[in-house]
Amino acid sequence: METVSTDNAPGAIGPYSQAIKANGMVFCSGQIPIDPATGQFVSESITEQTDQVLQNLAAVLSAAGAGLDMVVKTTVFLADMNDFAEMNEVYSRYFNETKPARATVQAGRLPRDARVEIECIAVL
Repeated sequence: METVSTDNAPGAIGPYSQAIKANGMVFCSGQIPIDPATGQFVSESITEQTDQVLQNLAAVLSAAGAGLDMVVKTTVFLADMNDFAEMNEVYSRYFNETKPARATVQAGRLPRDARVEIECIAVL
């Protein structure tokens, strides 16, 4: 196993890694909409939050030697399932050709009261 870390995405805010590489796969921890340059949320907008989350995931995957086109599974956590359509519109821009398997759930509460968090698994 190998720990993946990059300054191009928010650092872990607890006892976990941004990602772990193991057996030809990358397991990315959930990303929330923190701008790595400022350490703050990009905005309260679900579209802007989703965009930042996917940029953060792309940065972690890049540090692991992978990309969004290599993602096989995502899990999307929403604070409010009413945000599904707006999240999905942004998500579809990042996964327009290769569409990974996905689960989307409404969570009771997300870290720092984010509106969206996404984790993923990719192949190398």
